[in-house]
Amino acid sequence: MPRAKAHVGGTITLGQPTRSVGCRRNERSHFVLVLGFPVGPLQANCYVLARGEGEPCVVVDPGQDAVPPLDEQLRKHRLAPAAVLLTHGHFDHVFSAGQVCAAHDVPAHVHPADRFMLDDPGAALGPAGRQLFGDGPVMDAPADVRDLADGDVLELAGLRFDVTHTPGHTGGSVLFGVGTDEGGRLLLSGDTLFAGAIGRTDLPGGDHGRMLESLSTKVLPLDDETVVLPGHGPTTTIGRERAGNPFLQGLPASEATS
Repeated sequence: MPRAKAHVGGTITLGQPTRSVGCRRNERSHFVLVLGFPVGPLQANCYVLARGEGEPCVVVDPGQDAVPPLDEQLRKHRLAPAAVLLTHGHFDHVFSAGQVCAAHDVPAHVHPADRFMLDDPGAALGPAGRQLFGDGPVMDAPADVRDLADGDVLELAGLRFDVTHTPGHTGGSVLFGVGTDEGGRLLLSGDTLFAGAIGRTDLPGGDHGRMLESLSTKVLPLDDETVVLPGHGPTTTIGRERAGNPFLQGLPASEATS
């Protein structure tokens, strides 16, 4: 959930719709195909990443109402999901994860600190969540859920995803980095970092101090050229946010000590 309101329309592909972006991978496929589209009332960004059309893919953050636009993109680009990755457990990012996993018989990956939200989405929102969701199940949790840990490297659909734990927005928020030695770097930042903003920390499990530490030790040390694919709003870069994001001003860029 965003701290600052932002809107995205259409398909997000770091430029033009359905365009492959320049993240070099290997001789067979020199680019990573990145498709993105906002879903649900809160307009959370759902992403699909693959080596190219007609390839296996990874789905990131399939939130509310994600299935119809996701199915459209899968058909259009002849993609077959190999896994679902979740940047954190809030309902606007995970609501359709169970449906997607069941339809394609694939696992979901989430940090264990946020795993409970897959079964009880209202618990992460406090009293407002109980009013919104009640006490009963409102979404299908994935049958196969696998834990993420800081420093994990996932080889999925021919792509390498580096996992970085960034608590603050939630206890189990993570970043997914995608890139190769040849250059080009993508960062799926969830609700940790947006264009011009950061994630809110006033919901259960949020911690402003931990958020600042995550930004200082995990985000700001990244290269300026890193392209950020956020959980809400438009794409950006680390360099752009370092220079102009008011929530990052005055934060030191320091490597984590543990």
